[in-house]
Amino acid sequence: MNKAAPMHDIGKIAISDMILQKPGTLSPEEYKMMQRHTSEGGRLIRENMGRIVNQEFVEVASDIASYHHEKWNGQGYPEQRKGKEIPLCARILAIADVFDALVSKRQYKEGMSLEEAFEIMEKERGTSFEPELLDVFLESKDELKNLMQEL
Repeated sequence: MNKAAPMHDIGKIAISDMILQKPGTLSPEEYKMMQRHTSEGGRLIRENMGRIVNQEFVEVASDIASYHHEKWNGQGYPEQRKGKEIPLCARILAIADVFDALVSKRQYKEGMSLEEAFEIMEKERGTSFEPELLDVFLESKDELKNLMQEL
């Protein structure tokens, strides 16, 4: 999974730079276009990587790209999968991806503190994130804080 995870947003190559680089909030139409990066990423991986890497890697990478925006309660995208219908690799990546999005500065927002990010994520336990997986992540708060300080 660690080699497949960096490919989770590969589908963004199919999204217009006007949307990707927009400094403000996306319109509903732009947001719908942005959501396509999940399906496009899964498709790109399945259609192009099967010839060069083993099928197990292709499946994990495709699942991560396709489903990392699904939510535990079924309110995510692209397929509104819920619970364990979402592949485990995508449920794990979703936690890491949201954490990174919260603490990182982006052109449309400042990064927030680690404590704020943990608090927001805790509120999403059982809604956006599988409770047990989020608990494991949150148990590593101190280790994560130390790692972030080193970086």
